[in-house]
Amino acid sequence: MQDTPLSGPLVVGIDVGGTKTHLRALTGDTVVADHVRPSGGWRPHDPVAAAGWLAALLSEALPKGVRPSALAVGAHACETARQCTQIRTALQLHFAVPALVVGDAELLVPAAGLDKGVGLVAGTGSVAVGRLPDGRAVQVGGWGALLGDEGGAAGLVREAVRAVWAAHDRGERPDALALGLLTAFDVPEVPGLGAALEAATAPSAEWGRHAPAVFAAAEAGSDLARTVVADAGRALAALVGRLAARGVVVDDVVVAGSTVLAQSSLYDAFTAALAQGVPTARTQPLRAAPVEGAVAMARSLV
Repeated sequence: MQDTPLSGPLVVGIDVGGTKTHLRALTGDTVVADHVRPSGGWRPHDPVAAAGWLAALLSEALPKGVRPSALAVGAHACETARQCTQIRTALQLHFAVPALVVGDAELLVPAAGLDKGVGLVAGTGSVAVGRLPDGRAVQVGGWGALLGDEGGAAGLVREAVRAVWAAHDRGERPDALALGLLTAFDVPEVPGLGAALEAATAPSAEWGRHAPAVFAAAEAGSDLARTVVADAGRALAALVGRLAARGVVVDDVVVAGSTVLAQSSLYDAFTAALAQGVPTARTQPLRAAPVEGAVAMARSLV
């Protein structure tokens, strides 16, 4: 079939998140496609499979016969420059056009209309990314629920359980945090929380969905929960501090993620800790959709 004629180059931006994927395609200021679908089947550690998944997404989302002039992808779990380059190379076998693949946190700064800065995400997990003066990307955090992701939903729940265990070992009666976690995990006693965590087949998602119990306990007056939230804020600020220590320009920090933006107590704890650790940094919550950052990157390729 002949390609459908367009009035100008078609730029495509794709935000592949951990849960959902958002594709937006424009020619000039005209939106040709705006498509959201689940991210099921995304395999970023297999470049060929990842490129095939993206090619199928483009075929599904774009009008029949329409092909991109340039495309940029912010990819969840694309953790190194080498990995992103391999996906881009495989993708260009499907579409011989200028393409760029980066980690999804890198979309935040251009989505906010900035040329440089730090993107910090605290949703189910947590990660921060910025660039050195020579343009190289630096990512910190994002190590998953078992070992890291402090300040993300799963990390908050993990640390909340640890705090409840410590209180149990001190002989303290279960407080609002302990009771909330027992209800969330449907176990009768504090010692049972360990088995509940270990039974998770997808810890990030399964632990993270119980984060509201931590914030509810903090609002109910639990000192344990309030300490967990404050520590999470400090952990997020520490990610920015690590980037600054490595030479990344951190004057502007764009914040996104369903956990930190939905919970003012966590956002306030983060900004307070950042003001102490990196006083020159300015924070702003991301108001635009992250896919706008991918669109801006794709425009730069035309």
